[in-house]
Amino acid sequence: MKKHDAHVHSPFCPHGSKDDFRKYIEELCKKNFHFVTFTEHAPLPTSFKDPTPTKDSAMTYSELENYIESLNNLKKEYKGQMNILVGLEVDYIRICENETKAMLDTYGPYLDDGILSVHFLPAGSSHICLDYDEIAFQQLIKYYGNIEQVYRAYYREIHASILSSLGSFKPKRIGHITLIKKFIELFPYIMSEHVRQSAATCLAEVAKHGLELDFNTAGLRKPYADGIYLEKWMITEAKQKNIPLVYGSDAHQARDAGFGYEFFEHLCDSN
Repeated sequence: MKKHDAHVHSPFCPHGSKDDFRKYIEELCKKNFHFVTFTEHAPLPTSFKDPTPTKDSAMTYSELENYIESLNNLKKEYKGQMNILVGLEVDYIRICENETKAMLDTYGPYLDDGILSVHFLPAGSSHICLDYDEIAFQQLIKYYGNIEQVYRAYYREIHASILSSLGSFKPKRIGHITLIKKFIELFPYIMSEHVRQSAATCLAEVAKHGLELDFNTAGLRKPYADGIYLEKWMITEAKQKNIPLVYGSDAHQARDAGFGYEFFEHLCDSN
């Protein structure tokens, strides 16, 4: 199987490094990868206010065309050496479905791949970025009342993202389906039967709709995440349901491109 890192960020990420595209590509070449999908955070809907203190969750619309053009030029430069795919990591925000669809209708024809992710949970008249930091996660617990309810809210949004009507250019891959566990060591929680069933229902819908799952190794690099962003039972169930598991490093700096691929090989072969 040819190695593919299908979740990689770029110098266009305002909360990542400014490592050049070529640094990511050269790192993956050194690690014997054949394909890379750059999946920069798509611009947030214009009606949506970025809830992070730094307002740096995604690139702007003014940068999007340059991002696509830069990658198309690199496709030609690295032809025969690295297969480069143009992608976006699109935020699913339930109240902004129409705007997200409009963005995908406009830019989808220029994309080769994509990821649909949940980073923001509703909190009254606003949202909170669940993976920003431990303070934001504590705010979620305070708003929802307890950790159980935060997890329930997360899987409601994941489920809605899978069922969402985002048009013919809707991303085919669901991003880091256990991102909610990023701070699990600070806020210990064992999935209740209700939450596990909610997650299992999400997997069933992924299979039903012919979607893929992001096998995301970024949690291995995070100090409190305690593992990849997939649980072993999810991997087993995905294989039983013939859901494609697509490796992604979620690298935000070049040295992390291709990180943890051996976990993908081991866990996908052993379940």
